[in-house]
Order: sequence, then C-alpha cells, then structure tokens
Amino acid sequence: MTRTFLVVCTLTATGAVASFSAPPEPKDGARRKVFAANAALGRGINFGNALDAPSEGDWGVTLEADYFKRAADAGFKTVRLPVRWSAHAKADAPYTIDPPFFRRVDWALDRAAANGLNVVLNVHHYDEMNKEPKAHLPRLVGLWEQIAARYKDRPASVAFELFNEPNGALDAAWNDAIPVVLKAVRATNPTRPVVAGPGGWNNVWALPKLKLPNDPNLILTVHFYEPFKFTHQGAPWGPDDVKTLSGIKWDGTDAELKALRKSLDDVEAWAKKADVPVFVGEFGAYEKADLPSRSKWTAAVVTECEARGFSWAYWEFCANFGAYDREKKAWRDPLLKALQPK
Repeated sequence: MTRTFLVVCTLTATGAVASFSAPPEPKDGARRKVFAANAALGRGINFGNALDAPSEGDWGVTLEADYFKRAADAGFKTVRLPVRWSAHAKADAPYTIDPPFFRRVDWALDRAAANGLNVVLNVHHYDEMNKEPKAHLPRLVGLWEQIAARYKDRPASVAFELFNEPNGALDAAWNDAIPVVLKAVRATNPTRPVVAGPGGWNNVWALPKLKLPNDPNLILTVHFYEPFKFTHQGAPWGPDDVKTLSGIKWDGTDAELKALRKSLDDVEAWAKKADVPVFVGEFGAYEKADLPSRSKWTAAVVTECEARGFSWAYWEFCANFGAYDREKKAWRDPLLKALQPK
C-alpha cells in the first residue's frame, strides 16, 4: 500500500472476541507444512513507509530496534517488511543490490529474530515492473536470485513475498511471471514458504484470474481496504473522489458486515479450491477517519480473518495508518485492542 491508491475488498464482524480457527486440512499431504507455517504467522503488522520509501526516512519512518520489541511485546507474531529493492540495485545485469542496503535489511531480519518475530520479506514499489513487465522481468528475477541466496540459511520463519500489489500492465503478464520468479527463489530455497497473490493490487476481485504454480509451499495473499471511501478518505495520493472526502464513518451495520463477510467468503472459497492457506497482507484505515470507526472496522477485519484461519498483517505500524504513535512512543489503545483482542 502506502503512496499509491488501491481498490480492495474487505471483511468482518463487530468487536466480538476473535480467536483463530483451526486452518483447513489440506487435501495434499505435502502442503501440511505450509499450512502450519501460515498459521504460525498469526497476527502481524507491516513496518511500512521505511525500507519501501525511495530512501529510508523519506516518508518519515526510520526503523528502530525498539519497534521490533514493542511489536513483539504487544502480541504480534510477524512483521511484514516491505522493501523497495529496485531503488537500491544496478539497472543492468547482474542487477547488483547495494551492499549497505543489504546490510540494513540484514539488521532488520536480525532484530526480528532477536524478538521472536516471523518476517514476510517482499519486493515493494517496483513501479517500473508494473509499467513495463517484459523489460523488467529479468531484473526482478536478478533481484530475487540475490535475495534468496543471501537469506537461504535463515529459518522458515522468514517467508518471501514475490511482489507487492501487481497492477497496471503487469496484470496481464503476472500469471506467466510468477513461475519465472519462483524458479529463481527455489534454486536456493526449495521449501521456503513463498507468498503470492493476484494482480489488481492483490485485490479480491482479481482472484478468479490468478493461476498459481503447482508448488506445495505457497501461501495466498490478498489485501483489504473496503469500503475504500472510508479507509482512504482524505488520503492525498488517492483519486479525486476520495482525497477530498471526510467524516465518513463505519458503524458495523448488518449491511456493512454482510459485504465484508462476503469478500472473505470469496477468498476462503478460492483458497479451499486451490488448497492454499491465506495471509491477508494488508488492511487498515487512514488517519483521517475517526478513531472509533477505524477501531471498529479493524476489530471486524480481525474477527472475520481469524474465524477463517487466515493469518494477517495490519497496515501499518507508525505512519498514516499507524497503530503506534512514534512521537508519543505509545500504542493507540483502541487500535491495539482491536488488533489484539483477548
């Protein structure tokens, strides 16, 4: 998510107590391991607007060691780490990633491990790939060859996410690109959990078009931001009919909950047919919405995800959607309670 707008689908219930349901039994016995790995991801949070900015700090967030501890202490099991590798690598083959930037990502993975956190490590904001997929596919493969080789000895608690929110021209080419990129990962990481989702910004409505390779260690991801005019009201990067909005509430009415549950039901049905576990990699409401509505919506998303055995990662830690106030060095309690129901 972050600086580009997306149109996404969503979920849920009211502030009822959420608890994880047992993940569905995989049809294929070889998939049991990845279902367990996805269940272990549990409740997560995105450390967005940091390593996915053009340069870390450009969007106001610089990762601190304390952030990892605070996430773990609050009850989160996973950090999704968005990374803009394309801004820190050569344009020509072999597309060498800058060593200092690689070391910064090393540091983040080490801090997560030191605090007992899983990591979902992705390729984020590779905008050129979305615009010119044929020209940039070799570079994306080259990036993953380096990333996968560097982290091949990390434990299975580090999952790889091939590409955040495919969109634009990449939509039509994404199904063909997935096995090519996955092959680069599998050369050094034959059994690591790998996360992939549909085009259309990882949107639910794009799921029917998605074709995943026959790989027993894949996890499906989708993103949820509906109702979009609620979750993105006032966002300056949004479309004209959204960035000028304000005062839109989310009350958890029967109609609202029905729509959200319908979206999640669609995800669940697709995943069962494909025999893959589900990781909801992003959901959140921008700071211009009132906090009670944001909290109620967030609690509903959590409730409905966990009722279906989906793991998830809230967008995000401490920027415009943040559950944590980095200036006050404190959690926004209503959001934290929504994300960590007892």
